[in-house]
Amino acid sequence: MVPMNKNEKKWSVVSLAWELGYLITVPIVLLAFGGKILDNKLNTSPWMLLAGIVISISITSWLVYRKVNAVIKNT
Repeated sequence: MVPMNKNEKKWSVVSLAWELGYLITVPIVLLAFGGKILDNKLNTSPWMLLAGIVISISITSWLVYRKVNAVIKNT
């Protein structure tokens, strides 16, 4: 394995942070927004919103776990 220089390490860390940010943000925003829309249509406020948030936390936790394991295996 070829060692990275200082600049490559910085960009690697920025890339990882950017990817983790998306892994966390996208499911929460989409599922919370979808839950809010369902709440408005079904008049079930706030239950679908809460369900969307709980599901998104589960999905996000699994995705972050997989990504961190992949990073650990590559180091």
